[in-house]
Amino acid sequence: MNELAGRVEAACDALSGEGARVTFAAVAERVELSKATLYRRAELRAIVEEHRARDRDAHGLAGIVVELDHLRQGLEAVAAKVRRHEEEIRKLKRRTAATR
Repeated sequence: MNELAGRVEAACDALSGEGARVTFAAVAERVELSKATLYRRAELRAIVEEHRARDRDAHGLAGIVVELDHLRQGLEAVAAKVRRHEEEIRKLKRRTAATR
């Protein structure tokens, strides 16, 4: 690992250790680099993205609860749409049967 990658890794570790969110802006500020450099250089971007993913996963149960709620809301919306379509199909079948 080159010296710059080591500094980025250390900044990510420090942010995580402090309970702060690992963001490109926060890492760039700590390492005294531009965000653009972090985004452009694949090895640096990978380090930051890996730490961001760890942070998301670290919130465990709370994150799962939020995700389940979003999935439930999505499922309810799909179910409502299916019910509406089923009702339209029933109306069309009744209309078709009445014209025969």
